[in-house]
Amino acid sequence: MTREEKQLIRNSFEAIQDVAQPMVMLFYGKLFELDPSLRPLFKAPMKDQAAKLVATLQVAVDSLDNLEPLLPKLRNLGQQHADYGVLPRHYELVEQSLIWAITRALEGGCSPATRTAWQTLLRAISAEMIAGASVGEGLSVTAPRT
Repeated sequence: MTREEKQLIRNSFEAIQDVAQPMVMLFYGKLFELDPSLRPLFKAPMKDQAAKLVATLQVAVDSLDNLEPLLPKLRNLGQQHADYGVLPRHYELVEQSLIWAITRALEGGCSPATRTAWQTLLRAISAEMIAGASVGEGLSVTAPRT
C-alpha cells in the first residue's frame, strides 16, 4: 500500500470512530442480506461480534506501516473461521458489505481513492486468512506485502 492509501484509511477510520459499532451492525445486516446462509455461522450475540470486528479493524489500521507481525494472527484467525464454516467465497461478500457500511458511515465522504485503499487492505487481510484456512488443504495464498 502507498503512504497515501494508508493515510486515507487512517483518516476515514478516525472519522467513523463515533459510529463504529452502528456501522458494523450495518455491515452484518448487509452481509446477511447478500447471503442469509451466513447468519447461523455467528453464534455470539451480534453486539459482541460487532465489538470484535471493530477491535480487529483497529489493529489492522494500527498495523498499516508494518503488517508483517499481524500475518500469523490473520492466518490463525482464518483457520478459526474455516472451522466455523467460513468459505473462501465468503470473504468477497465481507469486503463488499464492509465497504458499503464504511461508505454509509462516512456519509458521502468516502472518495473513490478511500474506497480503493480499504479494498486493498481488506483483500490483503482476506488473502492471509484464506491462506490460514488453506494450510490443512495444502494450498498457499499470500497477501501482497505493503
